[in-house]
Amino acid sequence: MAEESKEVSKAEKGAEIQKATPVRALSPFDEMDRLFEGFFPRGWLRPFRWERPLWSELAAPFEGKLPRIDVVERDEDILVRAEIPGVEKKDLEVSVTENTVAVAGKTSHEEKEEKGNYYRCEISRGAFSRTVALPSDVDPDRAKAAFKDGILELTMPKVEKAKRRAIKLD
Repeated sequence: MAEESKEVSKAEKGAEIQKATPVRALSPFDEMDRLFEGFFPRGWLRPFRWERPLWSELAAPFEGKLPRIDVVERDEDILVRAEIPGVEKKDLEVSVTENTVAVAGKTSHEEKEEKGNYYRCEISRGAFSRTVALPSDVDPDRAKAAFKDGILELTMPKVEKAKRRAIKLD
């Protein structure tokens, strides 16, 4: 009876570990398999292999929707730089609070081509929104923004209590 309770507890621990284990990241071998399978026809290397979707393939429809953002903390202020290519200034919205920056925008593109019996129309629309936490409090009323060539730059002065100070060691 004692052995059964030990085995049950091992099984329970195994179930707990299995629940707590995150989704496995791609190993270098999986990545190489993906590269080779992308180059050769499907199933050519391993004809009896079970096809499972890779996380990178599942995330592909959402790829590129969020702008890449850098946050640089300096002594007196915080600089936020965001790459937002293909978005016009009028379609961009930026908001700042004491400890966050939110960037939202939308894109719209329509292309039509007509040649004799041939007609092609491509429409693409999208929207994005990203909020980033700042490393220290800033004064949102004195924030400055510039948008040029698809790069958004925000400079926000730190509040007096959040400025970095050097402390002399005794």
